[in-house]
Amino acid sequence: MKRLFEVCAGNLASVEAAAQAGAERIELCSALPLDGLTPSLDTLQQVRKQFPDIKVHVLIRPRNGNFVYSSDEIDVMEREIIAMLPWADGIVCGALTADADVDIPTMQRFIRAAQSKPFTFHRAFDVCRNPLMALDQIIGLGCDRLLTSGQQPTAEQGVDLLRQLQELAAGQIIVMPGGGVNSNNARHILDMTKCHEIHGSASMGTGITQPDEVRRIIASLE
Repeated sequence: MKRLFEVCAGNLASVEAAAQAGAERIELCSALPLDGLTPSLDTLQQVRKQFPDIKVHVLIRPRNGNFVYSSDEIDVMEREIIAMLPWADGIVCGALTADADVDIPTMQRFIRAAQSKPFTFHRAFDVCRNPLMALDQIIGLGCDRLLTSGQQPTAEQGVDLLRQLQELAAGQIIVMPGGGVNSNNARHILDMTKCHEIHGSASMGTGITQPDEVRRIIASLE
């Protein structure tokens, strides 16, 4: 199966760099130093206009901090999904209960709002109290992907859980490692976990995706 590098792009300059380097898909967000927040609709529309051939999955996260959302925040997130949908190829989102479990009713609302477009449950998973139960719940919700570092600071440190998740997923969901991914470890992470997709900003600490680093990561996966 072909391996794919999804570029986490936090600004237009990063999208341009990713596209220039041959990336097939980006996760579009804002405020990367806060681990990503919802981008503006104007930004998404500009990306779609300027780069029509790249797949754009949009992060929906209204604030930094935890993933336990109030009813007002949930309403806003649902409306944002609906607003972004005409220009997005997929949605990236996640919500938890105060007990650090998957918030199933809220996720059902978000997935319905996404209208069958690909849906990624993001790294909220990495603070779930029971990752194996959470995996089953996320699969049951119908999510297409799970973005996770294996509940460790980096995906390289989380390879043991990532490998277990990939085995348990058994083709029901794409497990996509993310966190601390670079050209020196991307292939190793996929080799160790048997996953086929991987996620990172390729910014090398600059805050802007570096096209040469994207090229190196893509080349390392071939």
